[in-house]
Amino acid sequence: MASTAPVLSQSLVLAPIQPSQLTSIKKLAETPDLNFIPSNYAYYNDPHEISASESQDSIPTIDISLLTSANPDHKSKAIQDLNKACQEWGFFMVINHGIPESLMRAMLDVSNEFFNLPEEEKPKFEPKDVLEPVRYGTSFNSAKEKVFCWRDFLKVFVHPEFHCPHKPTALRELLLEYCEKTRNLVRKLVRGISESLGLEEYELVKTLNLDSSLQILIANYYPPCPQPQLALGMPPHSDHGLFTLLIENQVGGLQIQHKGEWFNVNALPNSILVNTGDHLEVHFKHCLIL
Repeated sequence: MASTAPVLSQSLVLAPIQPSQLTSIKKLAETPDLNFIPSNYAYYNDPHEISASESQDSIPTIDISLLTSANPDHKSKAIQDLNKACQEWGFFMVINHGIPESLMRAMLDVSNEFFNLPEEEKPKFEPKDVLEPVRYGTSFNSAKEKVFCWRDFLKVFVHPEFHCPHKPTALRELLLEYCEKTRNLVRKLVRGISESLGLEEYELVKTLNLDSSLQILIANYYPPCPQPQLALGMPPHSDHGLFTLLIENQVGGLQIQHKGEWFNVNALPNSILVNTGDHLEVHFKHCLIL
């Protein structure tokens, strides 16, 4: 999957958009009669589909109710499954995680409300400093990129100090509840991983100082694209943190890489996709070496 700017015929794409002209991908996507994308949104030289693997392998599923079960056999099996998922995939879906489906839907809905705010209101959330606790933007870093991502984003620092945009008004209460419940889920996962490494259940929680760790909420908006075979919502990447917990609105397109092949993420209803980040991978490998 290339990440360099391609050379494309102008019959297939539009002239490039300069960063100073870039306000939001939503605004661009809603341009009347948009049939082609600007050339600096195109990641590929030729129209083609990124085919997913036809392997029978599937993303592992971890049942949190078993991971925290009082039945030692059920818990032991869940811990083994978690260990295997972390080592062999780095991704897994969690079910029975304790986060209400209604809350997950509400978070998706209120995030959509934010991106549907009038365009003139969004610059209020576009600080120059990338470390601002509330930041709205488009692509990934449009000031430095040569090829842009087909996405808008909202990034909010929510823990240990809570921040939130003042609009939509329903966002603050929902965000507080959702982030608290996801932190509880992460604690359960870390406890299970700790035991899978032969450590005491709460050892990693204490070592990582989990209750004081940084938690960031990122909402991504990917509008319809007239040439999806050329563009990417996000380029291939790894996440630098401990975990990324991902929920989506059941619209396909997300893929993960396993053993050099790309797999479509066909999320189970009311499940959460967990991506083990670089921080956890380094710590995990360190514990295994010990």
